[in-house]
Amino acid sequence: MRLLLIRHGQTPSNLEFLLDTAVPGAGLTALGERQAAALPEALAGEDIEALYASTLVRTQLTAAPLAAARGLDVRVRDGIRELSAGDLEMVRGDSEAAKAYMTTAFAWAAGETGLRMPGGESGAEALGRFDAVVAEAADGGAGTVAMVSHGAAIRMWTAARARNVAVPFAAAHPLDNTGVVVLEGSPSAGWTALSWAGAAVATMASGSDGGPTGRPLEQPAQ
Repeated sequence: MRLLLIRHGQTPSNLEFLLDTAVPGAGLTALGERQAAALPEALAGEDIEALYASTLVRTQLTAAPLAAARGLDVRVRDGIRELSAGDLEMVRGDSEAAKAYMTTAFAWAAGETGLRMPGGESGAEALGRFDAVVAEAADGGAGTVAMVSHGAAIRMWTAARARNVAVPFAAAHPLDNTGVVVLEGSPSAGWTALSWAGAAVATMASGSDGGPTGRPLEQPAQ
């Protein structure tokens, strides 16, 4: 299966650097609406057969133009919502809060799934719910599936599940609004990342820098 993981369009909370992870969450800004409207053309070369979005409003608004263009229903699933910020939810927009959030998320991707976000979920819970939606999509038999999800969730899940994406790479490459990570594989055979925000993963990895303690951790991209 070809799996497209798409980050939602820009929200007011993105502009304020707030950890906005609870349902229903913020809507889209005017720019976010334009980004969503551009997705059908940006993904014109993809033969998308199934389309999913999280339970947060911003992903459904982002998926709507693509659904209309392809004649698809949007399958709303809680499993691909953003990683819960717990005690950090909507209370701070500083870099230390973002760093604490992403440090925990990438620790999950590195295998420390027993850790819990302060006041929030554990890595096992976050990966388990995302895995369940991916497994549902794979069982559906579609050749190409698009999921509109969230920046931290996409980066964490890809680093945990793609055989060719390690934590330092995912930490050093934030995903912009409506950025796409393309993977190929299955839950049983595993996953290989083909591209990240339009660039081949192998090409990017050869020149990547940064890591789990670098500046990119201050960009939760929820």
